[in-house]
Amino acid sequence: MKEYEEILTDLKRKILKPVYFLCGEEPYFIDKISDYIEHTILDESEREFNQSVLYGREISMAEIIGSAKRFPMMSDYQVVIVKEAQNLKEFSKGGGDDEGDSKAASGKNPFLAYVENPQPSTILVICHKYKSLDKRTALYKTLQKKAVFLDSGKLYDNQVPGWINEYIKEKKYRINPRASQMLADYLGNDLSKISNELDKLFISIPEGSEISAEQIQDNIGISKDFNVFELQDALAKKDVLKSNMIVNYFAANPKDNPMPVLMSNLYNYFNKVLQYHFVADKNKFNVAKELGVNPFFVDGYQRAASNYPSSKLKAIFGFLRECDTKSKGVDNASATDGELMKELVFKILH
Repeated sequence: MKEYEEILTDLKRKILKPVYFLCGEEPYFIDKISDYIEHTILDESEREFNQSVLYGREISMAEIIGSAKRFPMMSDYQVVIVKEAQNLKEFSKGGGDDEGDSKAASGKNPFLAYVENPQPSTILVICHKYKSLDKRTALYKTLQKKAVFLDSGKLYDNQVPGWINEYIKEKKYRINPRASQMLADYLGNDLSKISNELDKLFISIPEGSEISAEQIQDNIGISKDFNVFELQDALAKKDVLKSNMIVNYFAANPKDNPMPVLMSNLYNYFNKVLQYHFVADKNKFNVAKELGVNPFFVDGYQRAASNYPSSKLKAIFGFLRECDTKSKGVDNASATDGELMKELVFKILH
């Protein structure tokens, strides 16, 4: 299995393979690789006769293989890209044949037979989004041996700020740590959405400049004073007035502040506060490493830890679980998400 960066590096060096199978829960990396192949492998004059973009909802496996077996016209390669391949019945259950010899299976499955013996002048790209393949299947085993195989997993929440920093650095910008964390808290781990929002922001600011929290708020629609980042800060300080102002704003604007996002952020935040208690060496840079955060945020976690001993944090996790369960309709006849959030914040603060 190859990583996203390794595949892209090989493509840029013109190291091309006959079959690329791109799958997994995170579509961003699948799209980046397939888009690169679509727009750069062939020049404009070659694409008209030698590039096909097919869709799993509209085509059969026999048609895909037929396209792949064609010879290029006045070009060294032809490119066949299959998007929405997860809709093909051959892939719908993770690849058909269960454990067993892949060569034996290839006699039954035309796609496996093609992967075993692909057309050297064809670059076949299969985009199978939103789920991985079953590792027990002949398809998975054959692709591992015979193709360029990517399993694109979702980033964990704590990995997103780092990914944002790298993405912005690649585009020749910089970003304030608070702005990076705010963006991650607001948009979660949807990398396509994050990159789209940042690309729009790049249009309005000079290359090489540092992106601030204010620019994120102004351009991406995050309320300057009433967001989950500010709520965490208010709770850390036990600022009752500000905490209640923010949660009242959330209650009045539920579509902009969905309960699952709020719960996830608060759980992750208090989990790091709990971790802080058990870090032996409280040096700022060591704490940052142990918590997986930028050193910029360590003072905030220190402040929260001083206000919330581990015994109180244990109770807070109970409040969070109760609130999350009730927001899903369990043991809750009528309370709205806004009312549940107000109750949760009250219990946390008191």
